[in-house]
Amino acid sequence: MRSRRIFIAIIGVLALSTFLVASGRVRNASICRTAVASVAQAGDTGAPRAADESDARDVLIAPHHAARAPALSAGAWINSETLKLDALRGRVVIVDFWTFGCYNCRNTLPALKGWDARYRDKGLTIIGVHTPESGYEKSIENVRRAVREQNVRYPVVTDNDAETWRAYGIEAWPTTVILDKKGRIRFRHIGEGYYAEMEKVIQKLLAEEFAAG
Repeated sequence: MRSRRIFIAIIGVLALSTFLVASGRVRNASICRTAVASVAQAGDTGAPRAADESDARDVLIAPHHAARAPALSAGAWINSETLKLDALRGRVVIVDFWTFGCYNCRNTLPALKGWDARYRDKGLTIIGVHTPESGYEKSIENVRRAVREQNVRYPVVTDNDAETWRAYGIEAWPTTVILDKKGRIRFRHIGEGYYAEMEKVIQKLLAEEFAAG
């Protein structure tokens, strides 16, 4: 009887280990060429939770705990003249880190393009920060071609030296950072998915009052 209990316990431990490994693989499958060991994922589909941590992921950060977003480093702009975050005060801004060679980045484009179409006239600006990994992805002509072929209409800026990437502490493609009307980082998400939750964040931030100064 005792041997049988030990055998059952061993089987249970092995089953749990297999489940945890499989879960890790599923989470990481939504991230392209990542250096992240693990990604925080929210298990519910309700509204984003409030949080105090300025570097939290998948949570809506409280305004008084939100850090000011770093400036965008110089790069070549596509679909727009040069944009400065300070000039976008009063608008909600999505800073989306991507590279055209990343399969997972391409999977996020329908959501980004949909938000651009629905909310641009309501106060949303999306900026795609193209931070390449390979030499092929550094070519401005290749980036322009990819933007055109993928029908990306929102502004895109190249980040070939990864200066903006480092300033924002980015670890993986794709990463979506959402700024409020005062230029503070209120939300960030790594990888694919979480689209409904991010759209709720966009709507909430668009509804917030803005006082200049």
